[in-house]
Amino acid sequence: MSTDSFTPVVVAEGDGIGPEITRATLRVLEAAGASIDWHRVVIGKQAYESGVATGVPDDVWALLREHRVLLKGPITTPQGGGYKSVNVTLRKSLGLFANVRETKSYGPYVPTRHAEMNLVIVRENEEDLYAGIEHRQTREVTQSLKLISRPGTERIVRFAFEYARAHGRQRVTCMTKDNIMKLTDGLFHKTFDAIAPEYPEIAAEHMIIDIGAARLADRPDTFDVIVTLNLYGDVLSDVASQIAGSVGLGGSANIGDGVAMFEAVHGSAPDIAGQGIANPSGMLLAAVQMLVHVGQAEAAERIANAWLRTLEDGCHTGDLYRSGTSIERVGTDGFADAVIARLGDDPRHLAPVHYRKHDLRVELRDAPPERKEMRGIDVFVDWSEGDRDAAVLGTALAEAARGVGWDLSMITNRGVKVYPDGFPETFRTDHWRCRFRPQDGAVTHFEAALELLTSVHGAGFDVIKTEGLYDFDGEPGYSLGQGE
Repeated sequence: MSTDSFTPVVVAEGDGIGPEITRATLRVLEAAGASIDWHRVVIGKQAYESGVATGVPDDVWALLREHRVLLKGPITTPQGGGYKSVNVTLRKSLGLFANVRETKSYGPYVPTRHAEMNLVIVRENEEDLYAGIEHRQTREVTQSLKLISRPGTERIVRFAFEYARAHGRQRVTCMTKDNIMKLTDGLFHKTFDAIAPEYPEIAAEHMIIDIGAARLADRPDTFDVIVTLNLYGDVLSDVASQIAGSVGLGGSANIGDGVAMFEAVHGSAPDIAGQGIANPSGMLLAAVQMLVHVGQAEAAERIANAWLRTLEDGCHTGDLYRSGTSIERVGTDGFADAVIARLGDDPRHLAPVHYRKHDLRVELRDAPPERKEMRGIDVFVDWSEGDRDAAVLGTALAEAARGVGWDLSMITNRGVKVYPDGFPETFRTDHWRCRFRPQDGAVTHFEAALELLTSVHGAGFDVIKTEGLYDFDGEPGYSLGQGE
């Protein structure tokens, strides 16, 4: 059969239960008449073990860049060490900036306390702590950099509003922790507030992430579209899937400029791999999103409605099976067979789904120019002499700085001011942030900062990193110390 009318899609089975649920999903798509030309590849654990450092071989990158759509099974990522996350590598390398997770409840067929739940989480997918920039700086302290950019934030916020507009959603809720992280999360919140008025038909609100997460767990029916940063979105989306009934039902789309990846939200579940009992629903619903994305909405509707009918008929895998409410307990392949048998049927009680493709395009605006001026420098040192008396450290550093035109204004330890006038009760590690200001009020050339570092080093201190203190149009671009 000619594949000229078929859409080319790269498919990776993944690890753990990935091969089982992927094969079941592809059988359903084929039975539903999806016109897909599959290009099978191997990424993840097997690629790592064959010596591919990134987990993605070069020929796979070439296929992904050529065909620009990937259906991916779950990938195993070691905890605490080992190779980097393939998921993060794929998202960042291919520019998949938006992670979209639709979460609905399907009660009473899937047990849930929130029968009216129907929300979408739009998660920024490339920045935040998931940039994965970490360092061990002293014997006691490690660091992870949280990077938030204005263009990255603008792109995801605009995407969330465009998604809401295209799908008839009424409200977008932004969640951050900008009462604490005033610069990084603050940028996200400010950008949201600046863009929201461009969509007057859509209600906009902001919540601090902790109370927002609590409200999501208690009253998910009050949310429509949530847009948030990478880490928060990862946590919230799993919480939402679980309270809707099961993380195993969650599928997600990773959308970029002309490139997209679709995957289940759950992990590789190696503890049940090879047993034929995994629920393929998350992968199947991700494939449904993929079909809509490539313009095959009719096949997507046939599958989604058959899946709903299967739930209604009580044909459930073990994770959903409930004695007295379920009718038949099936495995991975049995569930796929049940969905295939119901292709062409609509659900009797749950609302049937209807899809149309939305080509969401996000255009960034040029930011106005800002005047950037250096006002000081934070010098981080590794120091653990004596009883870690901040006054001893401060006196020595102040003397080293004074002779080269600098004043020591503050020392913090883990963000808390300990010099001058620190409290003896404050716990201290061997990692100290020492804030220096130029005696004339401004740094006119970076050589002055180098002179300071040379003097600090010459006084016997181990400098481990520096951060410039910059004003932008006269506004400080750095945080104060706790207690400063």
